This record gives sequence, C-alpha cells and structure tokens, in this order.
Amino acid sequence: MTHRRDFLKQAAGWTAGLSLVGAGGWTHAADKAPPFKISLAEWSLHRTIFGGKLDHLDFAKTAKESFGIDGVEYVNQFFKDKAKDEKYLADMKKRGEDLGVKSVLIMIDGEGKLGDADEKKRAQSVENHYKWVEAAKFLGCHSIRVNAASDGSYEEQLGRAADGLHRLSEFGAKHGLNVIVENHGGLSSNGQWLAGVMKKVNLPNCGTLPDFGNFHDYDRYKGVTETMPFAKAVSAKSHDFDAAGNETKTDYFKMMKIVLDAGYHGYVGIEYEGGKLDEMAGIRATLKLLQRCQEKFAA
Repeated sequence: MTHRRDFLKQAAGWTAGLSLVGAGGWTHAADKAPPFKISLAEWSLHRTIFGGKLDHLDFAKTAKESFGIDGVEYVNQFFKDKAKDEKYLADMKKRGEDLGVKSVLIMIDGEGKLGDADEKKRAQSVENHYKWVEAAKFLGCHSIRVNAASDGSYEEQLGRAADGLHRLSEFGAKHGLNVIVENHGGLSSNGQWLAGVMKKVNLPNCGTLPDFGNFHDYDRYKGVTETMPFAKAVSAKSHDFDAAGNETKTDYFKMMKIVLDAGYHGYVGIEYEGGKLDEMAGIRATLKLLQRCQEKFAA
C-alpha cells in the first residue's frame, strides 16, 4: 500500500513552485502532492481493442496522449500468447518508458481457479500464473491482479483460495511482486470473505484490488471498507453519469473518502464499462470525476 508519508517523500523531488501536469492532469503547486494518482485500466478500451481499432502496443500512447494519464493497467487477454515473448515485452516496455508512462499492473484472467477444489488443478493454476509474474516484473509493474475463484462451502472456498494465493504469493515474493485479488464474482464479491482470505494468507505481498462496481448483491461501500486495509491498487469502475457528471451507481466522493481514510494514496484505475458513452468519452467522464475528487480531498 502507498501511504501518504511515502507519497510525500516521492513528491519532495519535484521542483517547488512549478505547476504539475500528470496523475491524470494534476496541476497543483509542486509542494502539494495529489491525494491519489490516476491510472487507466486497459479494459476500458476492450471494445476498441477487440474491434481492431487500437493495437495493444499503442495502449500506453493512448493513455498519455489522449488523456494525460501516466499509469497503465494491462489486461492479459490482449497479449495472452506473449507472456514469454521477450521481444514483444521489450517493445511494450520501451513504448511506455519513452512516453514516461508507468506500467502499474497486469490483470490476469483465464489461467484456472487458484482455489480449485481439485488440488492438482489448483497447483496447475498457480503454475499457470508464474509466467505473468515474470512478465509483470520485466515490465516494471508492482503487481499482478488475479481472481480467487473456488468451489465448495464458504469456509472450504476460503481455505482453498488462501492456499492457492499463498503459493503464488511466495513465488511473487521471489520476484519482488505483489499478488492482488479483485472482487470479481462468486465469494470474492463478498468483502468479509475476501478480507478473511487475506488474513489467512497473511503474506505482505498478497493484497486486494477493491473494485467500486463488482460487489453485486453486497453493499459496495461496506465491501470497499472491508478490503481497503489490504489494498495495493483500486479500481474506479464506472458505467453511467448524470447531468452533473457524477456516476449514477457509485458516489465517488463517498468511495474515495473510504479509500483515502484507509491510508491509500497510490494509483486509482479508471475502468469504464458503460454503454451509453463510447469508450473514449466514458474514460474522459470518469477522469473528470476523479480529478474533482483530487481537488476536493487535496483542499
């Protein structure tokens, strides 16, 4: 978790008195660090990428040049066969670094259930993630985001998910990388359950990625509150906006207060999934709302 004191130390290197442009357009004086940074989750552009209108390799460029965002969260679905392709990963890395864009994390899907009831399948799923740990480390990410899918009763799933996550986190620790779990369906969308998994894993590099919109039948504010003590990233999920520019399902100001009160001041990733606005417009709307939150909580 990036705490306020750590972020202020990082900010101390900025030239005092000059305006800043970064963190999604932050423009306060250099002696005032933003209360959180803004990144862009690649899934926000999934229709554009799957539709062939944007190459995955140009994602970092789009984040920086179209939105002024200098942190990106990759999704493995867009380069699924490239985890061990050193040339491809080197190209990804260079493109981002040339633009001053930070590779924050990779979101991993489709590699099996880390909490599978079958121990052999669970072990295989853990091993399937190894290549993504290595790829993320190479790119300069701090984490891979994984899913805690499992089977069985509440307690059985808690134990099985914790077992798989513990094994993967031990591997991640060897590479100086975090393994973080998103509330992403099933019991992982129960904040109390996911917090229980974290406590059972009990490793410093295993944490959460609270997503504002993935709690479904569970109170989203309660869920974020329960999982923020373990957060190493945050996902600002958005769908629709009202005339005032506020997200219609999530009170961003209430949610960001929960995030900041937990001592988190790292990247908050834009993840637009709406349909009323096109993806570029949806990202801009979410960015503007997060910038309003920056202004409010910096005051």
